[in-house]
Amino acid sequence: MQVFGFPLSPFVRKVHVVAAEKGIAFETVPVDPRNPPAEFLAASPFRKIPALKDGDYLLADSTAIVTYFDALSEEPPIVPTDAKARGKAIWWEEFADTIMVPSAGKIVFNRFVGPKLLGLPGDEAAAALGEKEIEPIFAYLEANVPADGWLAGEYSIGDIAVASTLMTMGYVAMAPDAAKHPVTAAWYARVISRPAWIGVTQRERRMFEARVSAT
Repeated sequence: MQVFGFPLSPFVRKVHVVAAEKGIAFETVPVDPRNPPAEFLAASPFRKIPALKDGDYLLADSTAIVTYFDALSEEPPIVPTDAKARGKAIWWEEFADTIMVPSAGKIVFNRFVGPKLLGLPGDEAAAALGEKEIEPIFAYLEANVPADGWLAGEYSIGDIAVASTLMTMGYVAMAPDAAKHPVTAAWYARVISRPAWIGVTQRERRMFEARVSAT
């Protein structure tokens, strides 16, 4: 099984963490969407990252892939069976993917990915706009994250998606600040201290260091 994409992406990391939680073995194939290999385009003709190749089964988009993983290996479940918990878990995943990522992406791309990894000039005005957009997002998190436990009542795809985005924001020193957002920071610490997260994070750092040394 191959997962295409670089783990700095919160979408790729989401897939890596779900696979690690479920014990699903895979190979990461780093992809530059500007010059993608044919194998990636076969799985993701619209260049959505990540993409999956499992034998002759091809799939793109992180939500689609983690849904496949959740059906492929039922334990531990990452989508709750309880109706209300399931609704909350999917809301938090959507919140991460469609609200957090567009704002955080303005900062991460223009201050880190573009200038440090791709050799492209950053747009500081766009990054500053992203910072302004992130403020109410952090306020929402701080008001809604539980003091104990998980976002949907049980550990789920919601926790994985939101924490994946926050970890990417850490590359531009914008991970949750315990002084400003103590509840969010404590929840985030609970998530990334899970064994699956520790393994994924260590692997990501090794891949990142190898990428930096090659550029």
